[in-house]
Amino acid sequence: MRLIHRKSKGTYGWRRIRAELLDEYEMIVNRKLIMAIMIEHEIAGVPRPSAFRNPLADKRTDNDLVNRIFTADGPNRLWLTDVTEHPTREGKVYCCVVLDCFARTAVSRSFSRINDTALVNRAITQAQRSRDRDGATIMHSDHGSNFTSWGFSENLRSWDLTPSLGSVGDCYDNAAMESFWGRMQTELLNTRKPWATVIELVTAMDKWLDFYNEKRRHSYTGYMSPDQYEVLWNDINNPLLFT
Repeated sequence: MRLIHRKSKGTYGWRRIRAELLDEYEMIVNRKLIMAIMIEHEIAGVPRPSAFRNPLADKRTDNDLVNRIFTADGPNRLWLTDVTEHPTREGKVYCCVVLDCFARTAVSRSFSRINDTALVNRAITQAQRSRDRDGATIMHSDHGSNFTSWGFSENLRSWDLTPSLGSVGDCYDNAAMESFWGRMQTELLNTRKPWATVIELVTAMDKWLDFYNEKRRHSYTGYMSPDQYEVLWNDINNPLLFT
């Protein structure tokens, strides 16, 4: 193998070395063995295999305020957001949802055929306008370009929302949101292939989100729907009920 590599002027990788072993020496050698010997003798073909890795991958960022603890002691304390996409015959549909970690309520949603900052800003603005916030709210997301844009940051600032970003390239830092998308994928998106039109899919996603909030029993909330859980919490914490 070292001789074959030298004769190739250092250009042969494991595939060409294996072919040369078979053709010239009538030797059938396992790929893994060839690669192990090449590593042992520090020989490699060209171009060299890429060793690039995002230097920020799996690194904690300074403004991760959640640290994978997706719980809250009341509504509007911790919101998560993300974008999912799904194809139709007319093209892709992008959906952004804001999820309240307290009862796993889908606070808002927005849809578009373009995955841009406007999509996520509409969801954030809708969430702000639909909820009666009485304190600080953390808005947690991943490092997608939508969520690191100047426009998104300005929108959070205008609504007095506290930004939080998980580490780069790590789905576990937004795990509750990924779990939510998984349920939508299983219960709705995978039930029809392919979806015919954008309107058909948007309508179906919108109806499923209403069902999710109003009717779907969630193990996290003791098998109550998110809306039922929030109503119960509000009733218990309403001081007027006990005066």
